Amino acid sequence: MLVLLPPSEGKTAPSSGAPVDLDSLSHPVLADARRRVADTLAKVSGQRNALEVLDVGASLAGEVARNRTVWDNPADAAARIYTGVLYDAAGMAGWDDALLGRAQDRVRVVSALWGAVSPADRIPAYRLSMGTTLGRLGGLATFWRGRLSPELDSLADGGLVVDCRSASYVAAYRPTGPWVAVKVMRELDGKRAVVSHMAKHTRGLLTAHLVRSDATPETPQDLADAAAGMIGEGLVDVTLAAKAKGPAELTLVIAG
Repeated sequence: MLVLLPPSEGKTAPSSGAPVDLDSLSHPVLADARRRVADTLAKVSGQRNALEVLDVGASLAGEVARNRTVWDNPADAAARIYTGVLYDAAGMAGWDDALLGRAQDRVRVVSALWGAVSPADRIPAYRLSMGTTLGRLGGLATFWRGRLSPELDSLADGGLVVDCRSASYVAAYRPTGPWVAVKVMRELDGKRAVVSHMAKHTRGLLTAHLVRSDATPETPQDLADAAAGMIGEGLVDVTLAAKAKGPAELTLVIAG
């Protein structure tokens, strides 16, 4: 089983520590590509139009400026760098070495800067999204697609891929084996509707549930059965639907 996560927009920058070491990251074959993206990001972030290129507002100018020194900035485990809703719900910043060890085999964060990292990989905070067109590298989803596919397909090794990513990150890697996309809906007065904030929260709960579990789902139905174990903890129903094309859909239904 391989759980795929998006990075969070919000990141916590460490106040001290050694910078990123490319040789120590998962998937070392990606080192040259990571170097190219980071070098280009540092250059673009120093341009007058940096905020426009990176599609961020003036309030994030400090984070963009920090990109300029990405190679020198302190690094920490990705589990503590990513601090958005999904990661908070998973409690990832508090995972001990045993859980991080499990996540090394079971979880990958698909990143516009690093390609794919495990929660245990030490990286600096940065500001870059997969939908960005970055200098001569072009669209980052296209840049990473051919590079990520052999790495993540090999890691999945024909096993089940549990996909908690958003569309722009799916564009960078589409699994070739058994694949389930995780959706979240809210039920209120007998009616169900798509949610956003709580979708991230619920995917985070599922991620922690799967990493902590001794069982490893091998099929979409196994995954649905595992997710059903969360019913009663804010979850009221789980449904699984096969699709003619693309991933099957696991829908987690939360109470309104």
